[in-house]
Amino acid sequence: MPRNESDYDVIVAGGGAGGVGAAIGAAKAGARVALVEKYGFLGGAATNAQVLAYCGFFHHGGNEAVQSVAGAGEEVRDELRRLGLDCKPYHSPTTGNWIILLDPERLKVALDRVLAAHGVDVFLHSRVAAASRTADAIESVTVAGMDGRFRLIGESFVDGSGDANLALVAGQPMRLGDGEGRIQAFTMPIRVGGVTAEGRIDRQRIIAAVDAFNERSPEKINRTDGGIYTRVEGSGDFWWLIIDREMPDLSSRSFTRAEQSAREMAVTMVEVLRDKVEGFERAYLAQTGPQIGVRETRHPAARYEITHDDVLQGRLREDGVARASWPIELHTEAGKPAYEFIGGPGYYHVPLDALHAKGIGNLWYAGRVIGADPRAYGSTRVMGTAFASGEAAGVAAALTAGAGQAPDAAAVRAQLLAQGALI
Repeated sequence: MPRNESDYDVIVAGGGAGGVGAAIGAAKAGARVALVEKYGFLGGAATNAQVLAYCGFFHHGGNEAVQSVAGAGEEVRDELRRLGLDCKPYHSPTTGNWIILLDPERLKVALDRVLAAHGVDVFLHSRVAAASRTADAIESVTVAGMDGRFRLIGESFVDGSGDANLALVAGQPMRLGDGEGRIQAFTMPIRVGGVTAEGRIDRQRIIAAVDAFNERSPEKINRTDGGIYTRVEGSGDFWWLIIDREMPDLSSRSFTRAEQSAREMAVTMVEVLRDKVEGFERAYLAQTGPQIGVRETRHPAARYEITHDDVLQGRLREDGVARASWPIELHTEAGKPAYEFIGGPGYYHVPLDALHAKGIGNLWYAGRVIGADPRAYGSTRVMGTAFASGEAAGVAAALTAGAGQAPDAAAVRAQLLAQGALI
């Protein structure tokens, strides 16, 4: 454990795809890096909310998967392959999206290994509790860990927390949800064991089971297509995205209500599956959570917000530092996702200023907290894109630490290309 006056070139808050990408990007650019994560494992929603798919590594649709994210994200895929996961693109029959199916336990180990290989100091069971800043720079963070509080001093910082926790304690202004009181619905993925391993799962019977659930349960499911489901990689378990919960606000009461009601729904849903769907006669609820899947919370002020039009036009830019290729996917109404697709070459550029905090020169954003307007956010938030924006933020933070001032986009792009990123 570092002593209170330890210092780093780059300190990253959050160990999801954005934070991991940032830590790898900064370390490969020569920085001394610390990463602070509140859970006892890395991976973000893929491991803490059972979202067992990486979205955003490939363009939407088509007969073949076209890759748009490499670099740090590809290093993680390579380590997963070494652990026996094939990481091949999977074409969702429901949405037409190409995704990568995950095993959360092997993912936890893969992320541990990749960060260790790059010499990143990882602090698990720890969270950023406070930040010390001057008018336009953060000087240090106070971390609350299992052994109390300690101070980490850094030259540059990356908020990859998903919920803008570092930006929040640094006093950064921010927008809640879409700025008009609406927050995208949360989803509780469920994992069902005891399912017959052979044969194809009949979607019409799944849809009928949802109808039966709605007759039995006071809490309703609004998805009419049977949701998104597949077998869990490496097992015969059934993984299902079907339970959505609206969030009126970010209060502890609302989170509690969403978590508890989603678990009750999961129990009833498995009872219905046993009664109604062939192959599920011995099914049991293997897992919910550990927490409900969070799509949206706070948006801290950035120097540029990616616009709805940027996404629809597939806008490419000289100051672009990452590719984003996931379509706009909005969950404004629980259970009724709405899609809009990317124009141009099938991806658009994330500009450097979307990763740079407005008014704080040494704070960078990764993953869900990068600058995006309410509609563009439906595209930028996914984990594949988070690896790309995170790696770019980590490189920018490392170059900031080395020069004492923010780099230009050309310098960040050059370093990213040397690291194998796609721009």
